[in-house]
Amino acid sequence: MGDTLQILIAMVIYMAAVIIIGVTFARKANASSDAYFLGGRSLGPWVTAMSAEASDMSGWLLMGLPGVAYWCGISDAAWTAIGLAAGTYVNWLIVSKRLRRYSEKAGNAITLPEFFSNRYHEKNKVIMTIAAVFILIFFTVYAASCLVTCGKLFSTLFGLPYVPMMIVGAVFVLIYTIIGGFLAESASDFMQAIVMIIALAVIVLTGTYAAGGFGAVIENVRSIPGFLDFFGIATPQTVDGVQQAANGVPLFGEAGQYGILSVVSALAWGLGYFGMPQVLLRFMAIREEGELTRSRRIAVVWVVISLTIAVFIGLVGRTLFPTALTTSAEAENVFILLATNLLPPLLAGFVMAGILAATISSSDSYLLIAASAFAKNIYQGLARKKASDREVLNVSRITLLLIAVVAIIIALDENSVIFTIVSFAWAGFGATFGPLMLFSLFWKRTTRAGAIAGMLGGGVMVFVWNLLVRPLGGMWDIYELLPAFIFSSLCIVVVSLLTQKPSEEMQREFEEVKNPAAGN
Repeated sequence: MGDTLQILIAMVIYMAAVIIIGVTFARKANASSDAYFLGGRSLGPWVTAMSAEASDMSGWLLMGLPGVAYWCGISDAAWTAIGLAAGTYVNWLIVSKRLRRYSEKAGNAITLPEFFSNRYHEKNKVIMTIAAVFILIFFTVYAASCLVTCGKLFSTLFGLPYVPMMIVGAVFVLIYTIIGGFLAESASDFMQAIVMIIALAVIVLTGTYAAGGFGAVIENVRSIPGFLDFFGIATPQTVDGVQQAANGVPLFGEAGQYGILSVVSALAWGLGYFGMPQVLLRFMAIREEGELTRSRRIAVVWVVISLTIAVFIGLVGRTLFPTALTTSAEAENVFILLATNLLPPLLAGFVMAGILAATISSSDSYLLIAASAFAKNIYQGLARKKASDREVLNVSRITLLLIAVVAIIIALDENSVIFTIVSFAWAGFGATFGPLMLFSLFWKRTTRAGAIAGMLGGGVMVFVWNLLVRPLGGMWDIYELLPAFIFSSLCIVVVSLLTQKPSEEMQREFEEVKNPAAGN
């Protein structure tokens, strides 16, 4: 009980710090819907970079990725990490500055649906409605997956029932998201990004030392067939999904093949960044476009270090506790296992706050963006166009509450397959918004009809490929984001070329964004 109490104290201190941040930013956030949803475009380069990456990575960075490496070796985890790192860099490099400029030019848009709608000079708001609905659905599911992570973390640490612990996490996230809005969310995400990388560093250093050093870890996992192969994969011997062991040694079969299609499929995760609202909003929210260069460097360094450590933690866990986690689902607890066994309780509590940080930094982003999609884009954009700023804020808070309730209902099942849901939602956002974002920013000939076709084509193809094509296996077993991204791009190009050119005004606006000096 003493150890548990110390862990609890550490996590309460962390939660108190986050609440203080929310209260601190409450007055400024409540000044207007622009301030609440986008922080009045006032973020500095460090907060922009760190909050973008923290809100993006979620608890997946500290639980999912190490779990994959623990279970079947580095190939799947490493190629996915490489794809994510590359996608992060390219997104910051080519999208960030132009989106910051274009979102201001396009009616000072403060949400992603509003930007797309204004970009194509819509009157009947079809693009805005489609985009808002996709965001509302996918982010509600995303938020639910974060609540499941919170519930499992608290339940595992304190031995308390899952459902009450999950609800406690949901209430905490909801309160400070309502109080502080985007500024509080971004400021707390900045702090959480720091907590996450410190937690990763503490665990990897402590674990590596306990295992006898870097060389000892590598030597141990090298004995497992396929564990360190980039083009092979370890295959745990399982019975009913549970890995078997003999004399304290986990049993593995012959190494499986990890071919070029598997590599391409894992790398395709990087394409998702071009359509991730929680990242794109940070580009729109920074105070000065020129500061995005510094933000890019900060973000990329953080991502590369974090992803590398997360993968290696899986190897350390397999070395120190080779038979402790016997299913692929249990393998996701390797970070918790290392922290609670290697660290003093109080320090373990702060490290556990790293998982809490990752989960909260994502769920608050998802809730806020989903609420803004309804309040700003559907309620004010379609139902009550003359709604006051205060009315929009009130509707957004009611929406936040309703979304949280739905997310809690979805998260009631403790055995939810979180990774499957998250990867599907990631593909949905990446294919629905990614190609459209790139074409909107870089191809003047893109038309409103092409934009609608691209969104619908990409979104529908994610479902078709995941449910009908990918189960065929073999060459068809490719992560649905890649074929859906390609199909969406083709829809945009073909329909745009078959429809009337954009108006002169729209083309002039595009050129002014492309060449800002010429527009002055």
